[in-house]
Amino acid sequence: MEREKFSTRVGFVFTAVGCAIGLGNIWRFPYITGKYGGAAFILIYLVFLVVLGFPLITMELTVGRASQKSITRSFDVLEAPGQKWHLIKYPAFAGNYLFQMFYTTVAGWVLLFAVKMVNGEFQGKNTAQIRTVYTEMLDQPVTMMITTGLIVVAAFLICAGGIRNGIERFCTIITGSLFALMIGVAFYVMTLDGAGAGISFYLKPDFGRLFANGIWEPVNAAMTQAFYTLGIGMGSIGVFGSFIGKERSLVSEAFWIVALDTVAALLAGMIIFPACFSCGIQPDSGPDLVFVTLPSVFASMPGGRVIGSFFLIAVFFAAFSTVITAFANIVSMVVDLTGCTARKSVAGNIVCMLILSMPCILGYNVWKGVQPFGAGSTIMDFEDFLVTNNILPLGSLIYAAFCISKKGWGWDNFVKEANQGKGLRFPERMFKILRYLIPIVIGISFLSGYISKFFIN
Repeated sequence: MEREKFSTRVGFVFTAVGCAIGLGNIWRFPYITGKYGGAAFILIYLVFLVVLGFPLITMELTVGRASQKSITRSFDVLEAPGQKWHLIKYPAFAGNYLFQMFYTTVAGWVLLFAVKMVNGEFQGKNTAQIRTVYTEMLDQPVTMMITTGLIVVAAFLICAGGIRNGIERFCTIITGSLFALMIGVAFYVMTLDGAGAGISFYLKPDFGRLFANGIWEPVNAAMTQAFYTLGIGMGSIGVFGSFIGKERSLVSEAFWIVALDTVAALLAGMIIFPACFSCGIQPDSGPDLVFVTLPSVFASMPGGRVIGSFFLIAVFFAAFSTVITAFANIVSMVVDLTGCTARKSVAGNIVCMLILSMPCILGYNVWKGVQPFGAGSTIMDFEDFLVTNNILPLGSLIYAAFCISKKGWGWDNFVKEANQGKGLRFPERMFKILRYLIPIVIGISFLSGYISKFFIN
């Protein structure tokens, strides 16, 4: 049976962008940009996007389109007889499930807080009171099971509609709405008193802040953010390459995915810093930013209930689009691996994902005594570490080696497939650079994750 294709180029790009844009764009990128010198840090980040993120996302898309399969079968199709590249399917298969074991729960948190903001539950509350709402939510496993269940069932039902009538249609609406909401909120907060100071802090180059603790720290932060923001290495974006034709070069498509992902991250900063500075509140990083700091900011600003509602809805769209596209990859993986129908894959995965999400949920209450990394850590921290510090970098390294090495698919095959169709061409002179640079950068990123986790307090 011929593989279903996206109906439009816009639908493909918006779906792939929906996969790339996630909570990392919102609760990490703005914070580290402000911390490390604003525009000075962004320049370093963009360099790593060009030399690392862009080539890797092109490689993943190319393997997907050339094989017309998900990661569970793509290397089997393209590798030479006797090669073992296909073994990546096993950690990649596990990694996609691991990622959604905690991400669906976090998406449920965002949904719940968006509803609370729309209902005006944060009006009149200070930061301490909103923090109490957040901690109380974590102490209620039934509430989290309900929100997680809604996310899981809704996303898989969208996947059941297929590429065109399900995934493409919803992701085009969701991703388009995400950008519209973020642009609107950004314009509003920039008009607030004190917003100018936040914009200056965010975007004005400050080399003093950039190198305050030496050159390695900001460079490593930029490298890590560029690597993880696109979620490369598990086939979650590459699978969409298998659902597109050869009319457009994959270099052009990768360019738009990287560009729009970066725009979303920059827009998040243009909302967060002006809003926080206008209210005299220091922005945080991580879950506290979305679930404590920003609700308190919006609760104290003029029109904050409406603007806060729009912003949290946009955050939910970012999280939900990532869930939909990740589930699309999971459905495709199971279909390619077992030969079952997509509907059977959806039905089985709904049950499977509801069960697999339980450790993360219970890790904040019933199983909170399980602390894998010491006091204060959670089961979610462990799941996140396995994915972001292990499966993503190692998976990306294998994609790169497969596309560059003569013992893999090879550079010539990669470039030929990537360049097929109208649009940008992959610069072949980058071969020597990528051959050595990508393994070095990924290796440093991999090791720095372990050093930060286990040796730096």
